[in-house]
Amino acid sequence: MSFQFEQGEVLLINKPYQWTSFDVVGKLRTIIRKRTGIRKIKIGHAGTLDPLATGLLIICTGKFTRRIISFQELEKEYTGTMYLGATTPSFDLETGPDGYFPTDDLTEEAIRDAVTHFTGTLEQIPPKYSAKKIDGKRAYDYAREEKEVEIKANIVTITAFEITRVAIPLIDFRVVCSKGTYIRSLARDLGMHLGCGAHLTALCRTRIGMYHLRDAWELNSLEEQIG
Repeated sequence: MSFQFEQGEVLLINKPYQWTSFDVVGKLRTIIRKRTGIRKIKIGHAGTLDPLATGLLIICTGKFTRRIISFQELEKEYTGTMYLGATTPSFDLETGPDGYFPTDDLTEEAIRDAVTHFTGTLEQIPPKYSAKKIDGKRAYDYAREEKEVEIKANIVTITAFEITRVAIPLIDFRVVCSKGTYIRSLARDLGMHLGCGAHLTALCRTRIGMYHLRDAWELNSLEEQIG
């Protein structure tokens, strides 16, 4: 397979669990240099995925890095799992639980009714453990230094929020949403609405606009095809 990395490529990558998006960019840069002999290559990703998330990451190289902003604006689709009855400071498994709440009276009907309140155009406060910039610094840096800062709400659009499995305390879901939506914040907000707290335990990005995870490369498979 022939790649034109300097002219520009759009690569669909399945981001591994516990890798940052920048880890993937760095790995690909190393692979391209090693396999092609190109010493200097422009490369970047079009939309951050949290380290504990997996799924579709769009990587652009060469002249196609100019298209990154247009990819970032596209609609996103996710599947995942939320845990009801406990909260964490990061709204996922990056940090341990800081509160437990009963779920004995929680019903599937109540859960399915609750998600109907989280579609449309909404105000959403990003997690303090996030890459959102505040005064030039990432929010997670403030959080890890135990410094309190004001995080302003984003206006986001959630086109679909479906519950695909209920096995309390776990629920599986599918979400279709706009740029800037934090699924961890959606878990927090759903837990608050239900009165039992919630956090994210698994997340996979399955689609960005017309681009699907099913068409993405695994990093080791892509490496074998380069050069």
